[in-house]
Amino acid sequence: MTTTTRPEQTSAPAIGSQVRDYFERVRGGDLGALPAVIGLVVLCAVFASLSPSFLSPINFANLFTQGAGVTVIAMGLVFVLLLGEIDLSAGFASGVCAAVMAVLLTNEGWPWYTAVLAAMVTGVLIGLVLGWLVAKLGIPSFVVTLAAFLAFQGVALILLDEGTNVSIRDETILAVANGNLSPLLGWVLLAVGVVVYAGIQLTQARRRTARGLVADSLAIISVRVGALAVISGFAVYVLNLERSRNPAIISLTGVPIVVPVILVLLIVWTFVLRRTAYGRHVYAVGGNAEAARRAGINVDRIRISAFVICSFMASIGGIIAASRANSVDPNTGGSTVLLFAVGAAVIGGTSLFGGKGRVLDALLGGAVVAVVINGMGLMGYSASVKYVVTGAVLLLSAGVDALSRKRASASGRR
Repeated sequence: MTTTTRPEQTSAPAIGSQVRDYFERVRGGDLGALPAVIGLVVLCAVFASLSPSFLSPINFANLFTQGAGVTVIAMGLVFVLLLGEIDLSAGFASGVCAAVMAVLLTNEGWPWYTAVLAAMVTGVLIGLVLGWLVAKLGIPSFVVTLAAFLAFQGVALILLDEGTNVSIRDETILAVANGNLSPLLGWVLLAVGVVVYAGIQLTQARRRTARGLVADSLAIISVRVGALAVISGFAVYVLNLERSRNPAIISLTGVPIVVPVILVLLIVWTFVLRRTAYGRHVYAVGGNAEAARRAGINVDRIRISAFVICSFMASIGGIIAASRANSVDPNTGGSTVLLFAVGAAVIGGTSLFGGKGRVLDALLGGAVVAVVINGMGLMGYSASVKYVVTGAVLLLSAGVDALSRKRASASGRR
């Protein structure tokens, strides 16, 4: 008679046990997004106390639209930063892609979907060239992208006839950053999102339990789903309030269209990094490129693909920026766009040393940057003060990252 052994069932950890484990990781240097979350809460509390209009419905909606373009570019930069590389051209690459869309849309009369597709293809081609120069020729990414940073300013001038401002009049493109969902649709999307998130959490726990692995308890999953529902529900409620000063002339209610756009991008790229072999390869190359190569990973292909994703996301960021400004000019994607995008990724918790980071970091960091700029603008501070404060926040975040890595290395968690 033969007997079969079943995998040993492991009890799900209690909430108290997980909380203790989390604080142990924090003490060991694994801070994750904790500094960004704390900073975001503190900044919101400070600006809300100093400026009553900070928490008004219209300003709450402005926070989403103001930081959308930078946040999307930062999502792409996360992939490059995970490899320990840098892309200094992402800002002006977004401007070039936006210029391609605007010229084809306004000057050539192309339909909006073909103009947008052309802009995205331009982003992909830019990423292929940059990635090939870095991976195949071995030129440092700092040098390659710095050269592209300068060159793309000239390309934008050529596309825009040496500085012409190209207006965008297509209603579909303008709605991306300026339009709103209906209040009912906002609640429907919230309900669908919470249900899908709960389903994913329960499915993951069930699969881990079936394999004899430690899985989150139902109580822990309930806390996560409940927190998401409460926070998202409050946001939708505020955004559904009337924001117009003259509702009889024009009504402004509903979740900005750019919000679900960003959430879809967040879900897609998070899935790519966390649930695919490609994502595991990105982390492996960022952690130790030579070890990854010996394990059979095509390091050059991973590097090229990271730059392609970065430039592709820059093209989407450029489209959002053009939509919000209703036009494209040579300064689109310039000025502080790159600095804020890199700052958003780093502030959110992505390491400049590679191997550590999530797409969610870009969203959290982008929120911090948007709150700083928006809050200081409401208080009447000049641009010079905004730059100084934002730079200080970025330097503080980089310092926290460096110190946490040292602590993690000392504690053996690295």
